[in-house]
Amino acid sequence: MMIDQRFKWIRCPNGKNAKRVTSLVTVGELMHRFAIELSPERAELLIERLASWIVNHRLETPAIIFLESIKPLSFIGSQMWLMYGVPMLGIVIDEHQGSEYGLLFEDRRHVEALIRKIEALAREADEKKGKMRKTKND
Repeated sequence: MMIDQRFKWIRCPNGKNAKRVTSLVTVGELMHRFAIELSPERAELLIERLASWIVNHRLETPAIIFLESIKPLSFIGSQMWLMYGVPMLGIVIDEHQGSEYGLLFEDRRHVEALIRKIEALAREADEKKGKMRKTKND
């Protein structure tokens, strides 16, 4: 099914049975039906990927401070990202992955899980660094 925004027509894949849409609400309802949902497995994968990137670049402290400060407004921020950030940066980043990160930050539990994952990975990195120093000094 394809939506022609200029003329507000809904066209079926075979080209027949085109129906005129009388209002934008109907188009919005149709778009809502095809909205993506973020599965728990995919959310965990995105959290793991983002946390490992943050730890690899040694940005744990600023990231945790930032995430703790925006946690109360994470839903509003995610909606702003989905509305303005993804379309504007769609040239540079993958729009699907960008919208997945927007969906990830809709839920505060995901923000809290990201903070905990960053802390755990940072702890592991510090332990590895400490072991390497011990073996180097011995």
